[in-house]
Amino acid sequence: MQFTKMHGLENDYIYIDTFQEQVANPAALARAVSDRHAGIGSDGLILIGPADAHANADVRMRIFNADGGEAQMCGNGIRCVAKFVVERKLTMRNPVRVQTERGTLAVSWRADAQARVHEISVDMGLPIVEIQHIPAIIEGFSARDHVVGVALPASWWDARIDSQWKQACGYDGKLSLVSMGNPHAILWCDDVSKVPLEIVGPWLERHSAFPERMNIHFAQRDGAECVQVRTWERGSGMTRACGTGACAVVVAGVLGNKLSCECQVVLPGGALHVRWSGLDQPVIMTGPAVEVCRGELSNELLQKAI
Repeated sequence: MQFTKMHGLENDYIYIDTFQEQVANPAALARAVSDRHAGIGSDGLILIGPADAHANADVRMRIFNADGGEAQMCGNGIRCVAKFVVERKLTMRNPVRVQTERGTLAVSWRADAQARVHEISVDMGLPIVEIQHIPAIIEGFSARDHVVGVALPASWWDARIDSQWKQACGYDGKLSLVSMGNPHAILWCDDVSKVPLEIVGPWLERHSAFPERMNIHFAQRDGAECVQVRTWERGSGMTRACGTGACAVVVAGVLGNKLSCECQVVLPGGALHVRWSGLDQPVIMTGPAVEVCRGELSNELLQKAI
């Protein structure tokens, strides 16, 4: 089975062309290839194949996190999908229409003189802010309420987690929730580098308020047009970048009067440009995609995915 490893801002996935290959158990294959010691090493697996007839799309992407769970959307992954299909001439449409679990999204691209795709913009669709569609359960909030800059009571936190981290990083004690087809929690602080993400991230991911678990983002405002973000991704853990998360942070920042409608989002793996003009407008995300290598999965590794 042939594979390609690609990354968007070091958020890396293994890509399989299911126009050519058959994957019987994608969840098991995702766990096998994602293992950074006994596999190739990645944040997950993305399958690229034919779109459903009803989708009005050129290709379909399916996303499986490192733990094998299927995700609805991946902002860094969809940019890599566009690069993959255009450079292999599976389609030359611009924008490429990609079927996702969130719906069909338009991905615009630019190529250099060697026909290498190097700049990619994604219409990420409208953000979702009603709590019932995140989904989340927050005491005192009804199904259609928005959770933006909501102060959390002390009882919300697990007493077993040392609270000194809040003072160390300057966490403001508030929570914002946004869905970009997958759920995101945004917590603002003064210094994201001082957040013990490996401790706080997994606990927040599985908080009882989040019935489908949650992607966790700590955000640091560096002026109205720049924000630094660190991420703990649902099912993958700490990652170098999260495209949908970057979009969610900008939405939360605009709604909370912290950010302007066009921002640079600085992540450990690099920077994205995100634009959002209001609740009736789509979020536009622009960034790179990089091919790392191609190869063939061994029979020994494939045996783990049966």
